[in-house]
Amino acid sequence: MELDPGNSGVAADRARSAGLAGVEVVTGDAGCTDRYADLAPAQLVLLCGIFGNILDDDLARTIDACPQLCARGGTVIWTRARSEPDRVPLICDRFERQGFERRWLSAPDAGFGVGVHRFTGTPQPLVAGTRLFSFASYEDLQRLDGR
Repeated sequence: MELDPGNSGVAADRARSAGLAGVEVVTGDAGCTDRYADLAPAQLVLLCGIFGNILDDDLARTIDACPQLCARGGTVIWTRARSEPDRVPLICDRFERQGFERRWLSAPDAGFGVGVHRFTGTPQPLVAGTRLFSFASYEDLQRLDGR
């Protein structure tokens, strides 16, 4: 899911070029559950480029909605910078409280955070019309990071 049609077009072209016929790239607002009505529950959910650009309440709301997005046994791959304050432990804890099992996590000194969690819980019905997140302003992110 990508809001920018130029980016989603490139992603779709690359997926086709790589022979990934089962990968669907959707142009739309990833922050609203309505966009997932025809896609959930999914075997693979990518939450990349989101967690470092939203505030903590949106972070919690997005993770808490993942049981609506994932099929049992489905995988979530997410990214988040490992800068201070390091939100990666909070992210892992939140996923684990929602029925996800940690499968892999990049090392703290890697300079980046990538996590892989597998959903072992019971999928929940998708709640339409829910705003998961909105990208925060640079100023709000600076305040959050204490800069």
